[in-house]
Amino acid sequence: MRLADFILRDMEPIAAHWEAFASTLLPAAEHMESLALREQVEQILRGVASDLCTSQTREAQREKSMGRGSGLIDPTEETAAQKHGVLRARSGFSVSQLAAEYRALRASVLRLWMDDCYPEGPDLDDLIRFNEAIDQALAESVTSFSAQVEQNRNLLLGMLGHDMRSPLQAIQVTASCLALLNAGEQVSKAASRLIRSGARMQGLLDDLTQFNRTKLGLGINVTPTDVNLADVLADEVDELRAIHPDRQIELNVSGDLQGDWDGPRLQQLLGNLVLNAIKYGAQDTPVRVTVTCDVTHVHIDVSNRGAVIESATLGRIFNPLMRGPGRRSEDERAGSLGLGLYIASEIAKAHSGSIETRSSDTETTFSVSLPRMHDRSC
Repeated sequence: MRLADFILRDMEPIAAHWEAFASTLLPAAEHMESLALREQVEQILRGVASDLCTSQTREAQREKSMGRGSGLIDPTEETAAQKHGVLRARSGFSVSQLAAEYRALRASVLRLWMDDCYPEGPDLDDLIRFNEAIDQALAESVTSFSAQVEQNRNLLLGMLGHDMRSPLQAIQVTASCLALLNAGEQVSKAASRLIRSGARMQGLLDDLTQFNRTKLGLGINVTPTDVNLADVLADEVDELRAIHPDRQIELNVSGDLQGDWDGPRLQQLLGNLVLNAIKYGAQDTPVRVTVTCDVTHVHIDVSNRGAVIESATLGRIFNPLMRGPGRRSEDERAGSLGLGLYIASEIAKAHSGSIETRSSDTETTFSVSLPRMHDRSC
């Protein structure tokens, strides 16, 4: 019997094998009923059978084997495999458990079919086509599963960023009131600690919110106005010096730095770069901020001495949540999410600018280039 006919005839025992295996995928399947465990399996099998019954040229088979599809799938219509991936993600399955379901399905179908074919051997072309169809379904499920997980994560980050603001503001206001009470040295010190911790939490929360915006495709929101970048960056450096009185931060500015930018965002960009230099640079050497310009662009360089950054790390240093060797433990101790450089790069992009880094045995420099007139239509 051809495999497509066998699948359609023995749909129920195949689905029973699927259900039996799916029920072992704990903890997600622990409280799932039969209908949920079998979700989409019959539709997936019918899709596989339909694929087996469809004629296929050698060229189409070669294209399909390389993951370029058969051209039979309507891109506007969600397949059963895609729906299955979404449902498994919502039910708490892991991607490895999702893949295991297809591995078990492949094995059970082939075993049952070969038993049915005995003593005759299975059709080799059916066997090849079946494996291709299962691989295609698995790829569709994994893709939709990953997209659903990403959506869930972005939703969680958005809710977290929204719901934490009110209690955090209450803590900050209360701490400020305590600091003004003049209730003794111990209360003043405790209030100061609360204020510093609240500011650090606010920074982490802002990083999460901005990261979430970029992952949702919204980008960093900027509101350009006509500003003097020399004044804007000088204010940020003064604040950084106050926060880190034990570190030397040098600012060298030259040229006409009037332009169309979002001042607070560029302060945030500079702050992230300087804090990165303070955190990872040599502690006994200054952090140097150099701002220059030409006719069309302004250039901001943040340099520090210290250990060289390996080329492999340089290639991904602006990726979110990515850290180089030895940096993870330092970031965790500092309460960092590893988003500072990523957010700095997104702010530069939002101004139609660019950011890059270079590192040698003597110095590491982050260089930002910003067009003098930002396109407000972007």
